[in-house]
Amino acid sequence: MAYSKKEHYDDDVTRDLMENYKECLTLIGENPEREGLLKTPERLAKAMQFFTQGYDQDAHGILEGAKFKESISEMVVVKDIELYSLCEHHILPFFGKAHVAYIPNGYITGLSKIARVVDVFSRRLQVQERLTTQILDAIKDTLNPLGVAVVIEAKHLCMMMRGVQKQNSVTTTSAFWGEFEKAETRSEFTKLITADLI
Repeated sequence: MAYSKKEHYDDDVTRDLMENYKECLTLIGENPEREGLLKTPERLAKAMQFFTQGYDQDAHGILEGAKFKESISEMVVVKDIELYSLCEHHILPFFGKAHVAYIPNGYITGLSKIARVVDVFSRRLQVQERLTTQILDAIKDTLNPLGVAVVIEAKHLCMMMRGVQKQNSVTTTSAFWGEFEKAETRSEFTKLITADLI
């Protein structure tokens, strides 16, 4: 299924999630029948479907839908792409920015499609390491570029509000393929994503 801005919810999934979330509230000592929590199971059921909508989306289809022939072979960089995801270990959010670049090899794609590919894979239960390589692989496999680079910087609530409770830690992951495996190209990419050009 291609990317869609419209929120849609499966009624059966919503109903089943609501029952489970209602039971969870009871198990932690809350009263799901009190006024403030009456609609919480439904809101949470819909929120979880929204947070994980990437399972129903096709990154390759998104890129193919705006794939254009162009003879350019200069680096294309889309940086500071906001991302929000859920850590699969504790179902707690992690959030930050992705920086993505590719060097065309006969084809380019719409710039917004790069950001949507980030959304497709971040709107799933994730680990940041896998998210980084999934974005790279989707661009590599669909556009067949000369190279792809992905860097993600994120804060993880599973480290901030539980466990070690380190509030200022940032996790950085990177993946490079093709021309970006060369030090000179990778250095140019790094300078571009750290520069304040605007």
